[in-house]
Amino acid sequence: MGRGDPEGGRPLKPIDWKVVDDLCGIQATGEEIASFVGVDYDTLNNRMKKEFGKGFSEYFAEKRGRGKISLRRAQFQAATKDHNPTMMVWLGKQWLDQRDTRDIDLSN
Repeated sequence: MGRGDPEGGRPLKPIDWKVVDDLCGIQATGEEIASFVGVDYDTLNNRMKKEFGKGFSEYFAEKRGRGKISLRRAQFQAATKDHNPTMMVWLGKQWLDQRDTRDIDLSN
């Protein structure tokens, strides 16, 4: 009992929290992250509560922002530096309220 889990039982499996953070950044699910680091989802959730004082949902909400920023950066680069016309149009519609207009003639 002196080794591993202070409450007894088998030793705690180490979790690489940097890997967990990176997986949160690419919007991986809790089950996917747990599987990747080699633990059950409940174990991951419980370890987060012990290590960080918050469960998976709250932890994930904080960490997923990095992935969104990376995606936004890549989209912006595709539009501005790579001159990708599709991305330019899409970002124009999303950020600049630009719209495709279609003239419809209803007279015969």
